[in-house]
Amino acid sequence: MRYGYWTPVFGGWLRNVPDEGMAATWEYTKRLTQAAERWGYDLTLIAELNLNDIKGVEQPALDAWSTAAALAAVTESIELMVAVRPNFHHPALFAKAAANIDRIAGGRLALNVVSSWWADEAKQYGLQFDQHDDRYARTAEWLRVVDGLWSKDRFTFDGQFYTTQDAICAPKPEKRPTVYAGGESDAAKTMIATQCDAYVMHGDPATAIAPKIADMAARRAAAGGGPMHYGMAAYAIVRDSEAEAKRELERITTVSELPAGYANFDQWLSGTQLERELKVREYSVSNRGLRPNLVGTPEQLRERIAEYEAAGLDLLLLQMSPQHEEMERFASQVMGTA
Repeated sequence: MRYGYWTPVFGGWLRNVPDEGMAATWEYTKRLTQAAERWGYDLTLIAELNLNDIKGVEQPALDAWSTAAALAAVTESIELMVAVRPNFHHPALFAKAAANIDRIAGGRLALNVVSSWWADEAKQYGLQFDQHDDRYARTAEWLRVVDGLWSKDRFTFDGQFYTTQDAICAPKPEKRPTVYAGGESDAAKTMIATQCDAYVMHGDPATAIAPKIADMAARRAAAGGGPMHYGMAAYAIVRDSEAEAKRELERITTVSELPAGYANFDQWLSGTQLERELKVREYSVSNRGLRPNLVGTPEQLRERIAEYEAAGLDLLLLQMSPQHEEMERFASQVMGTA
């Protein structure tokens, strides 16, 4: 299993706890990422939203790509998996900037391609917001342009959404960045199976993850592609006793009134095709992070992680709070690396 974590670009991951002691600042992010390398984490996912989805839209949120460029220069081994939303980035200009960041990082850049769901954010910034299947059509075309710029000396393209004419991207990435993507609709899975390298999923029990991996592997084989990697989001709480872990779970999920971070709850539900209805209590942690139940003692967590490995999962994308302290504890007690 590879272990990744979400960079706290929103100042935390808990919608019910206003101050988690992990401010959305460059200083905290730099310190955490450098420590994560020492503790043995493989990857960090840097989410991209211009509005703060966790703490409320009025609160600060770090920009993903300038943060990634800065981290590339002050880290040595950790993979930088940066979210990118095609309707927010022209692909030819993006290919140029991302190639430069990959060079700074020495070949450690990866993409998490996200087909946007937040209509209000796009409206605020005056950007195109496509209907559901159109998002994946745009993303598929966007990836063709980015790949073309990274692989050809000059690249010409004439599509529905984008055009280029003898475009040049130099220098190119040190190596082609791994492309991760997620989605639960048929349009999303078709695009991912044919054009991406890895499939990332919201949190779910291992019994639900196993058939998703099997389905995607079958789609990949039908498309004539090689093996894929599979990742999943999860929120982790590790304590010396199960009772302690459950007390912490109760603390972070108790909702007395809906805080600012719940403002777009209804829009988020209506903008995606989730297989099961999300409950308000579950929404206290993003990306269905509580469903994997990585809550308990080190031994319990290792047993549950082994179940995911048996299902074919090879990457965990972890959220914790407060992140510095909890990530060190997890690395020491579960990963055995800190």
